[in-house]
Amino acid sequence: MIYVHQLDGCAPVPLAHYLKALGILRLIAEQADSDARGWWKEDHFQLATKLNREELGAFFMHDYQPTPIFNPWGARSGFYAGASEKSARDSLKQIECSSSPRLEPFRKAIKTVRSVIADETTGLKPSDNARSKLILALRLKVRGASSLWLDTVVALIGAGEELFLKQPPIFGTGGSEGSGGYPSAYMSATVEAVIKEHWNHALSVALFGGSAVKCHWHQSMGQFSPGGTSTPWDMLLAFEGACVLRSSVGRRASTNSKRWMSSPFYVAPRSSGYASGSRLDEKFLNKGREYPGRGEQWLPMWARPSTFFEVQQMFLQGRAETKTGLAIDGWTMARAITSFGVSRGIPQFLRYGYQQRNNQATHFAIPLGRFRVSDMAPSTSSCLDDLDRWLLSLHREAHPADNQKAKKVPRRLTTTYSRLMDTLFSVVERQGAANQLQDVLLRLGDLEAVMRRGSGYAAQPVPRLRPEWVTASDDGTPEFRLALAFALQASGFHRELGKPIDSIRRHWLPLDRKRPWRFATTGTGSATRLDMLPDVVLHGRRSLDDAIALVERRLVESSQHEGRHLPLKAAPSSDATIADLAALLSGKVDLDRAVALARPLMALDRKAWAEQPIRIEPPHTSDWPDDTWLAIRLCTLPWPLKTRSGFELDIGTDPALIRRLAVGDAAAAVAIALRRLGAAGIRCTVRVGTATPGTARLWAAALAFPITRGTAVRILYRLDPDKD
Repeated sequence: MIYVHQLDGCAPVPLAHYLKALGILRLIAEQADSDARGWWKEDHFQLATKLNREELGAFFMHDYQPTPIFNPWGARSGFYAGASEKSARDSLKQIECSSSPRLEPFRKAIKTVRSVIADETTGLKPSDNARSKLILALRLKVRGASSLWLDTVVALIGAGEELFLKQPPIFGTGGSEGSGGYPSAYMSATVEAVIKEHWNHALSVALFGGSAVKCHWHQSMGQFSPGGTSTPWDMLLAFEGACVLRSSVGRRASTNSKRWMSSPFYVAPRSSGYASGSRLDEKFLNKGREYPGRGEQWLPMWARPSTFFEVQQMFLQGRAETKTGLAIDGWTMARAITSFGVSRGIPQFLRYGYQQRNNQATHFAIPLGRFRVSDMAPSTSSCLDDLDRWLLSLHREAHPADNQKAKKVPRRLTTTYSRLMDTLFSVVERQGAANQLQDVLLRLGDLEAVMRRGSGYAAQPVPRLRPEWVTASDDGTPEFRLALAFALQASGFHRELGKPIDSIRRHWLPLDRKRPWRFATTGTGSATRLDMLPDVVLHGRRSLDDAIALVERRLVESSQHEGRHLPLKAAPSSDATIADLAALLSGKVDLDRAVALARPLMALDRKAWAEQPIRIEPPHTSDWPDDTWLAIRLCTLPWPLKTRSGFELDIGTDPALIRRLAVGDAAAAVAIALRRLGAAGIRCTVRVGTATPGTARLWAAALAFPITRGTAVRILYRLDPDKD
């Protein structure tokens, strides 16, 4: 018969209670029921086993064999003389002198450790330089479950004189935290619970939750349960579970194949994706100096009933990867576990950060929230791939490792960067709906606005974005369609290749002429500065002003080359439609949002767009703008216009028309337009026109949204139906 137990003594928070779940499943599977299965149901750990409730308790009280845990290389290990070692030494001695068969593996391990110490350090506590060799000797000699402990607490990299010790943060610094040692507390718990059996009454609480008399132990569990109370059973089971998080040494191709230490689902810290994030969460402070922080651990809350072997394999394979390589920080981990979690039936992960607290005196495992795994569309996930490398560069600018440089980073850069990262985390967790992708685009535009003011520009502008960004972020609104038309327009397009000639991105960012994917700079070394070029006329403050400034600048540049037209042509499949322009001119479109979306969309890969442009769904209305504005629009075309009979109408653009609109003089602008049309032989139905100054400026801004030749012909025959 199989019994299913709900172990309410286990929980996602604190870390100790999560580890208890791993420890219980591991011990039952290894020592009592190899077919036992465990899983998380909501926030409760479920255990399916042949043991009923009484048999489960009896196993831990009478049969359970503790894993031998020790750290003769660290603080208060109990293996050496000295007052600070007394407590650990007493516990160690009691275990050695015990006759309980349950502690036979522990006694053998202690004997082996003493032998290794005698051979390697002549019985003395090892110096810092000798610690690695002592640990290597222990790895070679220690057998059984103790090897799990060694794999969890330390990793050795290199060989010979180039032997380096790496310490995963799950057990502090090699089993120590400050002046204390976790093995000392574990051995004390072993004495109390296994040898003296003083805490049998607390076992039920440790397993099934609830409360009981005298269930508070004097020992602290340190970072595993900050400020919480515990019993010896809590400590034993949590440390047994921690041994599932075994470290290993792997290779990372992106770092010249140097060997590196990896712990399951462990990455560098990132202060993004949770409400209380701060730059200092990524740091470790010691005597006023900043060092890289201890990192983060993302722990799976698997929902499928799984054997311990399956759970163990999940952790052994917990080196999550993105398409560009191994997950190295909180953001890439969020990306990687999306596919990892979906394929393994893991609905969510717990995110823990090993951060300093208590006035920087110690580290705690701080719960940073839960990450719910979403089945994101592959196209959306691919879009985010475009940002991966750029985000690393951006992080170095916003959160530089050097303490002095960090103090000089403007708050506007760190704040804007944090907003972008929080938005990206939200997208990955919530399946990446179109409005969320638009939020990412808006945050990218905000960052470029900060960069163009001289902060963080070394990270370079937003990188090339694949055309699929358009599909993923299209919410069917006129704002998005107009943003795309605005972003992709150019002076012209190669007839064969379709690539743009002189796109408008240079009016938003100061770009290098020869390398337009980089910022233009002046000076060298520490004197390097952004080169604010005169053609940068979009300032990101008022979209109406920016749109007018674009039209005016393009006319100035055209006149410098004796041009007679407004050189703003629509890219394939991204023109402004009559209906959307009507909505814009009637005040139904949020122009600020449209232009704000256009700025990051200027980074779309134009070569890829030319090869396979994406046609988004057109509007479902057939509204027309006022005929007065249509007359103005015919006078600001980028090319001559052909009638149905093939006759060419070359209606040049008069800069005075734009100037009158820009200052709010609609009547004068309309008069200029009508004269131009009359000179071209167009008998316009409009005879006179006027508008408020605000409307006149909106008319000018609407000219920044390009139309196709076909749209221009439709306008022509609306104004002059009988034109030959």
